[in-house]
Amino acid sequence: MPEPSATGRPTLEAVAARAGVSRSTASRAINGGTGVRPQVMVKVEEAIKELGYIPNRAARTLVTRRTGNIAVLIAEPEGRIFSDPYFGLQIRGISKELVDKDLQLVLLLADGAGDHERMDRYLAGGHIDGALAFSVHRDDPLPGIVRRLGLPTVYGGRPHWTPVPGEAALAYVDADNRGGARDAVRYLVSRGRRRIGHIGGPVGLAAGIDRLDGYRDVLFDADPSLVAQGDFTDEGGERAMAELLDRHPGLDAVFVASDLMAKGALRTLRRRGRTVPDDVAVVGFDDLTSVSASTDPPLTTVRQDIEGMGRTMARLLVRKLYEHGTETRARAAVITPTTLIRRGSA
Repeated sequence: MPEPSATGRPTLEAVAARAGVSRSTASRAINGGTGVRPQVMVKVEEAIKELGYIPNRAARTLVTRRTGNIAVLIAEPEGRIFSDPYFGLQIRGISKELVDKDLQLVLLLADGAGDHERMDRYLAGGHIDGALAFSVHRDDPLPGIVRRLGLPTVYGGRPHWTPVPGEAALAYVDADNRGGARDAVRYLVSRGRRRIGHIGGPVGLAAGIDRLDGYRDVLFDADPSLVAQGDFTDEGGERAMAELLDRHPGLDAVFVASDLMAKGALRTLRRRGRTVPDDVAVVGFDDLTSVSASTDPPLTTVRQDIEGMGRTMARLLVRKLYEHGTETRARAAVITPTTLIRRGSA
């Protein structure tokens, strides 16, 4: 019988003995299963459960050349990440999927050149197996960093840059931003609204571009001055709503590219003496329930499954990196549907 370890924990030798296989076979089964027959894998897995064996992560790394760490890369200031519920929901979805696979999430934030240099050094150090990146703005150096390092990456949101010649299709997960925006604007039109403005997201993010395009798909001949630029924050929505009212006092509806900006827009409308939805109807985007269900009136909005998108991103990367015999290449794109949620603001 194998000797117990000094700590009393089950050893690899004990697992091998319980499964009736050699130590090397048990090790291969635990570390990916390369060259191990399915029936032997089942025996080793049963032995692990019966004994309560916990693999040594450092030893596993030496054998598999995998760390079991996945980096989440976010190109936003720290203050925005921890104040915007969107990021929390997406990270929660990612975390749930990685925990299910016994993988570790490593959060890396980048706000400025120094942060990108630090991120570059960490990623180049071999500490992680792959990355999940989202909120990547136009001209951000992050895509170039992961491309140079050859790091397997799945993006949250449609990339707005073109792959270099010879590069594989960029893998990403996104909501149907353009279609959801069209649904929102069509709904406002169906309610008899005729002077419909738009508070847009950052032009450096594909989500902002796509939602603006959806607005223009329906109101293709709208006055360009009916569009005001926002930044996906409630303060930005407050400022943009004031700009629209200054330009168009007779505005009777506004499609806002995020719930946080819609929250700010509602503050401006209330301050200007406009009632919602009687004077001005408002539709947001995201369905952040901590925002949309708590505004006065509750916000009509376009729902996207933010947590589900995080899980899908992680699932695609895990399949690409670890799961032998299944999908070894992440699909180029997964577009998830959106749904208009009718509440009291429109």
